[in-house]
Amino acid sequence: MHCRQPRRCGEDARIGKAIRIAHPGKTLVKLTQLRDLVAIVEHGSLRAAARHLDIAQPLLTRSVRSLEKDLGATLFDRQAQGMTLTAAGRVFYQRASLIVNEARRARDELTQVLGDAQGTLVAGLSIMPHAGLLPGALPMFRKRYPGVRLQLIEGLFPDMESRLREGSVDFYLGAAPRLQPAPGLAVETLFSNTRAVVGRKGHPLSQATSLKELASADWATTSIDYNASEDLGRLFARYELPPPNVILQAGSALSLMVALAQTDLLAMLPRQWEDFPLTADALQIIPVKEVLPAPDVVLIRRPDLPLTPAGEHLVDLMLRFAPKA
Repeated sequence: MHCRQPRRCGEDARIGKAIRIAHPGKTLVKLTQLRDLVAIVEHGSLRAAARHLDIAQPLLTRSVRSLEKDLGATLFDRQAQGMTLTAAGRVFYQRASLIVNEARRARDELTQVLGDAQGTLVAGLSIMPHAGLLPGALPMFRKRYPGVRLQLIEGLFPDMESRLREGSVDFYLGAAPRLQPAPGLAVETLFSNTRAVVGRKGHPLSQATSLKELASADWATTSIDYNASEDLGRLFARYELPPPNVILQAGSALSLMVALAQTDLLAMLPRQWEDFPLTADALQIIPVKEVLPAPDVVLIRRPDLPLTPAGEHLVDLMLRFAPKA
């Protein structure tokens, strides 16, 4: 297997460091207190966090109050509609989230290296790897790591950036963002890609052979960034055509599939969509003559947080199904 992190190759394990945060003259802050704070923020309320952690809500309340006492700072504003972080809480949460997620990675990595295929892997994927890479990679990953809980988040890099930085998402694999991320994230270009025009089976324009013949169509888009309509317009302008009429923007692949299958909307999707088995009976490619470039497919992660063996294995498996140059 190709190793994406040379400094780890040949090592038997990387054991997580003990985590200690001390305030002068105060009690040592416990990792469980950080875990509790992060759970409240991520799940939105004490009740939801207690349910997620499977602990009694009064215990969680005491944990947070003890943490605030130890730090000498109020971390939450407590209001009738819920708890929100104070300015101090927002600063502390950023560090606490990193610690909690890195502790989770250290534990998962150690168990996986020792042969106990357990843990959690959180991957952010755009529409292209969902349709073109995941179907082949997932069965192989499940066979190698049957006990790893895999959480897949559909979206694009702007939606993932904060979670990548705080460590709650292990990596993003998908369409390259228009702008290079700020320092702190590593971007690796994996391969270039192209798009195809997709519509429902039996679409009235299914015999079209050029974009010009599709000028009267209504279009749906996914998001390449937060300006998908502009992206599509630039592609049409490349062939000296007026901007397309974009009337629907879908936030997920499911929304887009429903829209295309049930209407005469068209969309430009990664060319791997042609082989996606779940839509083979409902959607078809309209083979226009123009070359329709797509954003490069990239891997984005924090370089200071190495992927666990399970994470590295999933990335390598997905690349086995990447388009051949």
